[in-house]
Amino acid sequence: MKSTSRDLLACTLRSPDAISRFSSSEWDILVRQARAAGLLARLAHHFHQHGLTATIPDVARWHFDAAKTLADKQRTAVCWELQQIRAALADLDGPLIVLKGAAYVAAGLPAAEGRLFNDIDILVPREYLPQAESSLMLAGWHATGLSEYDKRYYRRWMHEIPPMQHIQRETVIDVHHAILPDTARYHPDSAKLRSRAVAVEGLPGVHVLAAEDRILHSATHLFHDGELPHGLRDLTDLDLLLRDAAVDHDFWPRLAARAGELQLSRPLFYALRYLRYFLDTPIPAGMMAGLASAAPNRATLALMDGIFKRVLAPAHASCADAFTPAARLGAFIRAHWLRMPPQLLIPHLLHKAFVSPYPRAPKPA
Repeated sequence: MKSTSRDLLACTLRSPDAISRFSSSEWDILVRQARAAGLLARLAHHFHQHGLTATIPDVARWHFDAAKTLADKQRTAVCWELQQIRAALADLDGPLIVLKGAAYVAAGLPAAEGRLFNDIDILVPREYLPQAESSLMLAGWHATGLSEYDKRYYRRWMHEIPPMQHIQRETVIDVHHAILPDTARYHPDSAKLRSRAVAVEGLPGVHVLAAEDRILHSATHLFHDGELPHGLRDLTDLDLLLRDAAVDHDFWPRLAARAGELQLSRPLFYALRYLRYFLDTPIPAGMMAGLASAAPNRATLALMDGIFKRVLAPAHASCADAFTPAARLGAFIRAHWLRMPPQLLIPHLLHKAFVSPYPRAPKPA
């Protein structure tokens, strides 16, 4: 498959056999793009699956080997950390529901392969947030690195409490009571998500969302996030989740029905559209036709294409063009517009712009 340097990583994910024809400069660009996207370890697993490991030149192989070693270490650490969280929340009424990357690891899903982590996300009922926070604090987790304004903002408007970092291990937990803020335009019922949670074999007391809900949550998180440094990684999560779940021939109708039930048909539409564009994910034509009513009008869709085809690409100079900065700003504004009504959004953005700037440092792994 012919590719340009701009879409080299996406083309490699679609057609890994192409690496047998890569020049030294293409390997250099591929490593840089994959590192920026958080996909080095996943790409290494992808090559191994296709029997292509020997094709990687020595000068590039150590990058993939190092990333794979880190991913394997994090996977072991996540399993151990989940046991510590479960123990800390032993008195909490109900199961511990794990979200996103940690859930893929807990459930042994293909999406766990080569997945790197910044934090562990859990879901608890809103009424149990004070108890959960107190129990986690007693076990060594505390909110750190936030201004008093940010802490108030989290507790009043967000769908989670401020992130909590362990005082010794420095692991970070995000404790959610919902998957979108109360002020957002869409309001998926958290009780419905919890009601279908599935127990994890081998981790007593730990649950994950049902297959359809995992996909909808991943899509919702991706297309409501204003900063997408790892957007392509999150798309590969969705690709792997869909391919795994689609083994069940009843899956696609269930996914469409569940999206409608949870008011999440629009983010699902976007997810499937850009999965096709970047990764050629096999999606039934009838599924896209069924989601047509959730699509925006033509003008809005053209604008979204201009934004997402840029911001979902790796955050690397080789993937950018003259419009990429504007696209990233557009994604940032759109995400905040979806999360908060104007009377809350404008004062918040003014405060963040002139009083308490957005933090620049990433959360520790």
